[in-house]
Amino acid sequence: MKLILSLAISILALSAQGLDPAAASKPATDTWATYNGDYSGRRHSPLKQINTSNVAAITLGWVFQTHTGTIKSTPLLVNGILYFTVPDHVWAVDARTGRQIWHYHYVSEGGDHIGNRGVGMYGNWLYFTTPDAHVVSLNAKDGTLRWKVELADVKLGYFATVAPLVIRNHVIVGVSGDVTDVPGFLESVDPETGQVQWRWNTQPKKGEPGSETWPKDSDAIEHGGGMTWITGSYDPELNLLYWGTGNPNPVLAGDGRPGDNLYTCTIAALNPDNGKLAWYFQPSPHDVHDWDAVQTPVLFDADFHGVKRKLLAQASRNGYFFVLDRATGKNLLTAPFIESNWSSGIDSIGRPIAKTEKYPTPDGALVEPASDGSTNWMAPSFDPDTGLFYVSARRIFSVFYKTATGKPEGWGGRDRNLWGNSVLQAIDYQTGKIRWSHELGDGEDIAGILTTAGGLLFTADNSQNLLALDAATGKTLWHLNAGAGMESSPMTYELGGKQYVLTAVQDSVYVWTLPATSN
Repeated sequence: MKLILSLAISILALSAQGLDPAAASKPATDTWATYNGDYSGRRHSPLKQINTSNVAAITLGWVFQTHTGTIKSTPLLVNGILYFTVPDHVWAVDARTGRQIWHYHYVSEGGDHIGNRGVGMYGNWLYFTTPDAHVVSLNAKDGTLRWKVELADVKLGYFATVAPLVIRNHVIVGVSGDVTDVPGFLESVDPETGQVQWRWNTQPKKGEPGSETWPKDSDAIEHGGGMTWITGSYDPELNLLYWGTGNPNPVLAGDGRPGDNLYTCTIAALNPDNGKLAWYFQPSPHDVHDWDAVQTPVLFDADFHGVKRKLLAQASRNGYFFVLDRATGKNLLTAPFIESNWSSGIDSIGRPIAKTEKYPTPDGALVEPASDGSTNWMAPSFDPDTGLFYVSARRIFSVFYKTATGKPEGWGGRDRNLWGNSVLQAIDYQTGKIRWSHELGDGEDIAGILTTAGGLLFTADNSQNLLALDAATGKTLWHLNAGAGMESSPMTYELGGKQYVLTAVQDSVYVWTLPATSN
């Protein structure tokens, strides 16, 4: 009897170390349960111990150095432990002190080490994707390997960067890869075994709905694209998963693939239990500029022009801000959030209308934004207190060329970026108007955004400064030169009555808090 009781207590204690399945449905406080903190993608925290009146007093709490790679992930925080990645590495670190608990090193067999966004968690198990396009599961207690499964064939040009999103017993993962002409997909794997539960192909097979938006000949119908680079969001009430997809291929030459090319450059709503498509909206039909629509679909419930709605907002790479009814996919608002010259207006269902003279040409077409887009993978944020959507934007041009590379004219292409500057835009979701702007300096800003109920917005600029701004006005309230750029997104948490703000700079994690006298 004592042995049975002891075993029962041990199992209960082990279970208590894991992630509560309900945590991702709640705003992040003592738990940061997903890449974006919770299922909504808002990256807004209700914490306010650090606020507009005292943020200037924050000081360094601790530093953790990985000594390998640039951190582009956002840590998960579960039961006082931070879990974060760089490609092929995972760490578990004490969130109060920065003490390493364990470190796991995975050795990829090839692939692209461009970055990794982080881990997902189910109970006591962690999941991450790899440069050689595998999904790996670890024991969160000690970092030991449980299993690894192939997500896609790295020899075909696939790799993976996405932070898995866990919904009940589904671990949702996506693929990356633009070098070769391979099709994208989103996949759900079983958290216990890694076996595939369902797969949604971002390019429909011949005869399936959406396949009519591609050429009918057998060669063209196999064109690829539509990669699922960035973690999506989820509405538990509607039981809908929202995910953005990447560009079609060949990316800069659309002659051989007339049509909208679904479901590339698309915001898709899927049933997470079976992968069935509920609705879609395409920000960039027939893209020829490399304008992925993988930017975070941000979910919030709010009044829109006098009607209470369940909303989805995205600031897309093509320079337009979209607000949709996330139950139906109906477009409610389309508005530019940065200057552009490629569109002549908006069509009847809310999509920008491309100017054909801005398609790539043999002599080159000058287009704003550039192929890197008016924004990219950097995390946006929505603050329900201000009613503003925040995005890191760029003013940037490209000259787009159409070339022939041993295939019919129009197959290939290349572009040359002409850099401008970056700016943080605060967008009124009701109108699409820019409420305020904060200049971030020359070049490409790639820091994400966090807002808090303390009235703060945390990010970084192009001069290697970490920033805390007034979320209502954009005024700088605190800054510190970190000596390197931030290529990830800030996060915050509260433990033992103390709020912490975490910023990853190059290969190091910096954690900030208030001195005891300022609490």
